[in-house]
Amino acid sequence: MRHADHVALLLDGVVPGGIWADLGSGEGAFSLALTELLGPGGQIHSVDTDASALRVQQRAMKEQFPEVILEVHRADFTRPLKLPPLDGIVMANALHFHRDHVAVVRHVVSFVKPGGRFVLVEYDADSGNAWVPHPLSYKTWEGIASEAGLARTRLLHRVRSRFLGAIYSAVSYVEEPSARALYAREHERRASLRGV
Repeated sequence: MRHADHVALLLDGVVPGGIWADLGSGEGAFSLALTELLGPGGQIHSVDTDASALRVQQRAMKEQFPEVILEVHRADFTRPLKLPPLDGIVMANALHFHRDHVAVVRHVVSFVKPGGRFVLVEYDADSGNAWVPHPLSYKTWEGIASEAGLARTRLLHRVRSRFLGAIYSAVSYVEEPSARALYAREHERRASLRGV
């Protein structure tokens, strides 16, 4: 895929500005696309375990988008991370390396502010291979997103791929806590303080 393809996959899921993370970013193909969509007011936290890939990404970012703030984190995004409250997350072709999709998504969504976005890019298949061990089709993603506490999931784009047929992008939202949920949490907190 070319840069224009990466941008097209993210296009309707990202709004300009804000603080975002690209989880499992590799050499930064989707970080660069995200940067183009966020514009000069954006800030990106790029997370990957491969230090050399992060260095490649930093060089490309400085050459192409020097005005955007890029923070790189050599880390495993399934573990605790030191990130600021995020306006959104992009996870492109990274979730399929993990068997327990729901647990991973619940963990990373904890970094996103209420009302924030989670943009997923994945292969549109439910059976994989040695290189894509645990893919998830868009239909499967709808259920996983809901189970992980995300809402208003919708398909953004689908493109053909010579691997596993197609790649899709989807956006989901971190819901604002409802008044009922806030009341229930506060009630539970007060009850625990009283020893009830």
